Amino acid sequence: MTPWQQWVQRPQSLWLRKVFLQVHLWVGIGIGIYVVTISISGSALVYRRELTRKFSRKPVAVAESGRRMNVEELKQHAQRGYPTYEVDNIREAQTPDEPDEVVLERAYKRIERLFDPYTGFDLGDPHSVIDRMFGWLADLHDNLLAKRTGRLVNGIGSCLVTLLSLTGALLWWPGIKHWRRSTMINWRANFPRLNWDLHNALGFWCWFFVLVWGISGIYFCFPAVSFNPRIHVIGGSFLSLLAQLHFGRFGWFTETLWTIVGLVPAVSAVTGALMWWNRTLRKRFRPPQGPAGQAAKSHDLALVRE
Repeated sequence: MTPWQQWVQRPQSLWLRKVFLQVHLWVGIGIGIYVVTISISGSALVYRRELTRKFSRKPVAVAESGRRMNVEELKQHAQRGYPTYEVDNIREAQTPDEPDEVVLERAYKRIERLFDPYTGFDLGDPHSVIDRMFGWLADLHDNLLAKRTGRLVNGIGSCLVTLLSLTGALLWWPGIKHWRRSTMINWRANFPRLNWDLHNALGFWCWFFVLVWGISGIYFCFPAVSFNPRIHVIGGSFLSLLAQLHFGRFGWFTETLWTIVGLVPAVSAVTGALMWWNRTLRKRFRPPQGPAGQAAKSHDLALVRE
């Protein structure tokens, strides 16, 4: 058969497919934990704007009483209240009845507090628990909690996710006789087969989503080198569309869909790891013996052929 006929009828015999399989396998193993982390945090962040708006802390008003403290005086008050911290920044209020915001830092910890500029009284955190939770999740998703270094690692991870989606699309094709079966999940099958079906079928139906997340992640992490500068001249419409595609911000239906589908990369990482365990590691740690072992081996070989 010609290579094209092999690809159409029995792609498993092509050496190039075997190369893609090894790339897909080892890249997936290498970034499995990263994919699970980004998948879960990204899914949780879809409704960040709505939840933050609903549960954000209401503005605090202060009573105008006497002279308003200057920046240095307010800094001394904040320093006395938090002696183990250093005042990093003070954001003065725009109106007389608003409190000032003081930012304090200690080692790698950063806190923000509201202070009454007339009395020096600590009015608490300007952010609600929901604000802080989503802020932490956003930092994890964007920077892996490591600032510029994390953003760089995240960009590399996005490149590898894009590579996984492309190699996965090529590996998904099982041949003309079996392609329909690779789009469905047999919920009554034994666990190895069910795990296989989940990995294949979810990869097929959600491939476009994963590819878009990978490409948009590359741009968000490397905006200066991701695309030709001429694209920026076209206007913000393309980049705005990219951001909307990343978070599914086209309405309540797409946001709900993105929240659910956002968990698919995590499921794919877990099912892929289990496939690797069933095919490779389990045999090394627990060599099959007797008729049962031969049956398990035959079942694994059947999966490989498919």
